[in-house]
Amino acid sequence: MNSYISRVLEETKKKNANEPEYIQAVEEVLTSIEPVIEKHKEYEKLGILERMVEPERIITFRVSWVDDSGKVQVNRAFRVQYSSLIGPYKGGLRLHPTVNQSIMKFLGFEQIFKNALTGLPIGGGKGGSDFDPKGKSDREIMAFCQAFMTELQRHIGQDVDVPAGDIGTGAREIGYMFGQFKRIRNAYEGGVLTGKGLSYGGSLARTEATGFGLSYFMRELLKANNNQSFKGKTVTISGSGNVAIYACQKVKEMGAKVVAMSDSNGCVYDEKGIDLDLVKEIKEVKRGRIKDYLEKHRDAKYMERTSDDSPIWTIKTDIALPCATQNEVTLNSAKKLVENGVIAVGEGANMPCTKEATEYFLEKGVLVGPAKAANAGGVATSAIEMSQNSMRYYYSFDEVDKKLDCIMTNIFKSCQNSAKEYGYENNYVAGANIAAFQKLAEAMVAQGVV
Repeated sequence: MNSYISRVLEETKKKNANEPEYIQAVEEVLTSIEPVIEKHKEYEKLGILERMVEPERIITFRVSWVDDSGKVQVNRAFRVQYSSLIGPYKGGLRLHPTVNQSIMKFLGFEQIFKNALTGLPIGGGKGGSDFDPKGKSDREIMAFCQAFMTELQRHIGQDVDVPAGDIGTGAREIGYMFGQFKRIRNAYEGGVLTGKGLSYGGSLARTEATGFGLSYFMRELLKANNNQSFKGKTVTISGSGNVAIYACQKVKEMGAKVVAMSDSNGCVYDEKGIDLDLVKEIKEVKRGRIKDYLEKHRDAKYMERTSDDSPIWTIKTDIALPCATQNEVTLNSAKKLVENGVIAVGEGANMPCTKEATEYFLEKGVLVGPAKAANAGGVATSAIEMSQNSMRYYYSFDEVDKKLDCIMTNIFKSCQNSAKEYGYENNYVAGANIAAFQKLAEAMVAQGVV
């Protein structure tokens, strides 16, 4: 390994010893950009890597709110404003009990590369809280979101930092947050949050964007390798939220048969093909569990999750689309997928494959669409929403969808070209890291030591 990369990686591990997710994300990027560092010896003198692995700012704050029984609840919240090199900080707000500083930093770090790949003028950030929306009433969620925004509003703005939704933060939560921001600021800054409802500045196709974008990226990846396609392929998709649902919709339109979807408790396997309308009803309307699928499709199978390895990855499939959460595909799962003949893996979630799983896929010749490229459709459409807010104008669904398709196609080409240029043929993980890193490094050099 290059001595500069090795030194920075070692220093990062020492400084962030209690942040495994963050270290994993940094290591994955740094180990794949070695040819770029070898070519640009001046980067060491300029401290490019040291600056890139250190967030510009981390904000941690308390959120106090009152539940329905009148009891005061306290949560911890974060906003990692990672990099403003190419635009205002941009990234989602995650509401989940697992949220901690390591996860926020890893997501923020991934976000700067993802956003750079879109070709749009947006920097990278991430935030959230260990608040769990599950089981809470609408009033309790509103109370939390208002208390959360009362503090966060000091640090954001449409030209400073533009948060969005993420796990646990959907249209309802964004609405409550935007309302509180507007009340405190006494101004209508439509571009300060994305993922807004259509009635007050949101963009058509934003809900579908990440899942659709993943499908467009994987379509290009398959096409570039022996002119393959989704047509006639069997697909398994982990998760059953927005990303999974709309990836399922789009790949079915492209001719694939999706046979399994999941949630945190387990997965359903329907050999005839997943009934997507039923999944939408269970998850988007009733907010139920995926197991409820069997009430209408008794011939389907439910496989309960009993370990870190999701049972969905034991199902024979041509293409796997992990769309649930980080590190959900372990080395054991990767081995099972390869054993069952998987040809491609498209990361719909953020870093859903462990480092060992990714390395195993690449070693076995499985095509991998890395998260920072493959799931960039959501943030790309958020940037389109920002531009619409600035123009006081709305694009039609088809207009947004066409722009998204074009952006995802260009992201794939960037990954492909960078991989070829530096001798990583068909390694789109390395290609994505190199393409994004080069853009960020050039901006960092141009802007001086700041």
